[in-house]
Amino acid sequence: RFDFFFIFSFMKIIDVWDENLNEIKTIINDVIKKYRYVAMDTEFPGIVTHPVLEPERDSDFPYYILKSNVDLLNIIQIGFTFSSKEGSVPEETGCWQFNFYFDLDKDLFAQDSLDLLLRSGVSFQAHEKKGVSLKEFAKFLIISGLVLNKEIKWISFHSGYDFGYLIKILTNQDLPQDRNAFFVLLNLYFPCVFDVKYLSHFLKNFNGGLNKLAEKLEIKRFGKVHQAGSDSLLTLEVFFKLKKSFSKMSFEKNFQGILYGLGSSSGDLNIFPEDSLEK
Repeated sequence: RFDFFFIFSFMKIIDVWDENLNEIKTIINDVIKKYRYVAMDTEFPGIVTHPVLEPERDSDFPYYILKSNVDLLNIIQIGFTFSSKEGSVPEETGCWQFNFYFDLDKDLFAQDSLDLLLRSGVSFQAHEKKGVSLKEFAKFLIISGLVLNKEIKWISFHSGYDFGYLIKILTNQDLPQDRNAFFVLLNLYFPCVFDVKYLSHFLKNFNGGLNKLAEKLEIKRFGKVHQAGSDSLLTLEVFFKLKKSFSKMSFEKNFQGILYGLGSSSGDLNIFPEDSLEK
């Protein structure tokens, strides 16, 4: 059994820029042959708009907010951490932080989100100078086999915006007009996804974000908060600790494909198994 306590002796968060993208592609293509769980986190420039018109169904409103912002904005970072089904992480090649081209003079952003990223050490000068092209990243995702692949298990926390940006990158288009069409694309590109925020709903007397959840589970962060690589690694650790607690349940049947706040392809926003966890 893998103990995440030992992860810090060998873990590195590797920054990916345009200059080393081709080298990284080769390494990750090899990594995913064995390590097929991918924890993912994104850093994006906040929330800048809300829809003016209410949708016909109140349940669709969170998706309309997501769509209106993802359509307008560009992503800043994506973090990937790879593991086996047991939770073991490849030494020194497990965690990658992709840094994308972003121009503060041209790209929209929310000032509070920008300030948060600056305090976390994000260098927007570097993003403008040597950031990864979104088109090149999309090619990498498709050619690598990370997407359109039922064998890859995707893990994220409060996943709507994470997968929203990835779908926008992969299709090179605005997100679909309605939530059902969004889930068609989600299920196509990412056939198996788990939202850790949704899992945390089953912890009794808990309500909070990733950092608070990690504290409750006594998991220590590695790396800088509000940077995508560190957050993806923390998401992975939290996921596997929670997964052990659900050992008596049919895990994929109950939790796969459900995004917190958006529901699932069935359209149900309130799909909750009877079991909940006492911690």
